[in-house]
Amino acid sequence: MSRRSWILLGTLSALWGSSYLFIKVALEDEVAPAVIVSLRTALAALVLLPLAAHRGALTGVRHNAGPIMVLAVVQMGGPLLLIAVGEQEISSSLTGILVATAPIFTFLLAFTLEGEERASGLSLAGVVIGILGVALLLGVDAGGGTAALVGGLCVVLASFGYGVGAWFVKRRVREIEPVAMVGATAATAAVLTAPLAAFSLPSEVPGFAAIGSLLTLGVLCTGAAFVIFYSLVSSDGPAKASLVGYLAPGFSIVYGVTLLDESFTFATAAGLLLITGGSWLAAEGRYPWRVRSSAGGELATGGVDVASAGEPDRGPESPLLEGGPERGDRVAA
Repeated sequence: MSRRSWILLGTLSALWGSSYLFIKVALEDEVAPAVIVSLRTALAALVLLPLAAHRGALTGVRHNAGPIMVLAVVQMGGPLLLIAVGEQEISSSLTGILVATAPIFTFLLAFTLEGEERASGLSLAGVVIGILGVALLLGVDAGGGTAALVGGLCVVLASFGYGVGAWFVKRRVREIEPVAMVGATAATAAVLTAPLAAFSLPSEVPGFAAIGSLLTLGVLCTGAAFVIFYSLVSSDGPAKASLVGYLAPGFSIVYGVTLLDESFTFATAAGLLLITGGSWLAAEGRYPWRVRSSAGGELATGGVDVASAGEPDRGPESPLLEGGPERGDRVAA
């Protein structure tokens, strides 16, 4: 990877890792989860859709109206709402770690429903290790009793939604560029969550910190972050771009500990290692820079090969719409 690519990767990891910090800041100023999600997705759409239109990439949106609606609920609106609800009870750093379980769910879906040929004992061991990490974090590190446990489970359920969405994209989305797909999905999620947000508006205008957090979440952490991600995919391929899935949780911990005074315990460190290590093993323990061919295409870092939306595997410059270490991007950010 070039120096430019490393800078973009670091910037992307820093942006996606900061999402949970900004959610926490907005929540602490009494901004409801539905309001956070609706504004965030609307702002992201305002960034992504004009870019897609400029590139002439909106032609495939109409043909994928059904899948877009499904993804708006399963892979964007629903998970983002669950994360914001869960983060009312748990720390931002713990949220960032738990979201990293998404690729494990993607592997489980592909293995359980389709019996992926490349599934191995190592991959299954990664799933078990990742689950142990979740249990450790929820049972030891979350604190706060039942409320914190429910909050953590909401985040894990959000990660499951990302896994379902990733599995769905590969099989149902056709002939549309990822930027257009994500932009249309964000716009749909904003519309779907708007009524709930309207009934959850704060009684007072949020403070400067909360407003700034919401703007940053939508414009930078979602809209601009996807632009950076697809730039990385184009220049270095999806496998190398997927390194963000391993780096972003570390940034979420740094932000939470240094800016929000959240605790960092041995259990936190152990949970982080178990979950990210389990995700890596579920991806067959292959390094992101190792290329593996299947029907002439490069696989991202996962046991499940992921083609770009609408096309078979095309090689290292094939854009991905899916998230986590094995899927390329992370709509969860």
